[in-house]
Amino acid sequence: MATIKDIAEKAGVSISTVSRVLNYDETLNVPDETKQKVFEAAEELDYIVKEKKKRKKKLNIGVYYSYSIEEELADTYYLYVRVAIEKEIASKNQKRRTVTAEDTEESLKNVDGIICLGTFNRQMVKKIEGFHKPVVFVDSSPDESKFDSVVINFERATRKVLDYLSGMQHRKIAFIGGHETDAQGNSVDDIRKRLYERYMKELGLYREEYVKIGEYNPKFGYTLLKELLALTEPPTAVFVANDSLAVGCYKAANELGLKVPEDISIVGFNDLATTKYMVPPLTTVRLYMEFMGETAVSLMMERIETEREICKMVTIPTKLIERESCKPPREA
Repeated sequence: MATIKDIAEKAGVSISTVSRVLNYDETLNVPDETKQKVFEAAEELDYIVKEKKKRKKKLNIGVYYSYSIEEELADTYYLYVRVAIEKEIASKNQKRRTVTAEDTEESLKNVDGIICLGTFNRQMVKKIEGFHKPVVFVDSSPDESKFDSVVINFERATRKVLDYLSGMQHRKIAFIGGHETDAQGNSVDDIRKRLYERYMKELGLYREEYVKIGEYNPKFGYTLLKELLALTEPPTAVFVANDSLAVGCYKAANELGLKVPEDISIVGFNDLATTKYMVPPLTTVRLYMEFMGETAVSLMMERIETEREICKMVTIPTKLIERESCKPPREA
């Protein structure tokens, strides 16, 4: 294959001139005839200008999960997203390394970037920043100016649910949620609780006794719905923060001799695979959990390989899946 030196000799110019002509250096001040000679010589010698490409290496991607195995099994939302992340890393033929609270900048020196799934307090976010690695947060965005993130628009999703129920003429709408736990075991309020309270106050329908908070598992859905239904004026509908809670709500209603949706309408969140088989099938908010995991890995690889400096926040949409667990209240 011809070299720059070969072209220079054939065109009768210097090697540096050939290099600058072939790379379209606009600061080069030579006659057009000289440039033409260079291009003709290159064509005759079958010279190909190659782009300088960085050699791609197999990345070592760290994954940091803020929750325990018990919490993951109780609320399988994180299980599905975690599996999607790990599956995508494997499908891209990259390496994966689990990151924990005990890790340090030194112990992570061979890690190219970190994907953080879950809830992290300020102290933990500061520590993660101190690792000096590209970071993608999934399901949270502690600082969009410093980190990439993949998030859900909880405000839009919550409003969809409450618009749906209020559109059916429900005025006594309750909320059952849970406390999230960050990487150090601290309790964090569910954003859907704040959004529910704001929405109901806007309509002048907010009632403090209609808000129940426990943990994200069927046991608390069962207990908390029983408490709601024991009120002097029980709700006619309840928005629950995940489908696992909804399972417990179904059991509570059944034990009390009430029917879903004739006596109590229920809307879940996550759209787990089992919800379509509940009796009746559960109306719920679909989260694209697999796509969240795939997007996080793609963001991480793109950030590392392109050395992008500007952060990206990717918001994944949700969809209200209408099934058979809701209908207008009897008194409507």
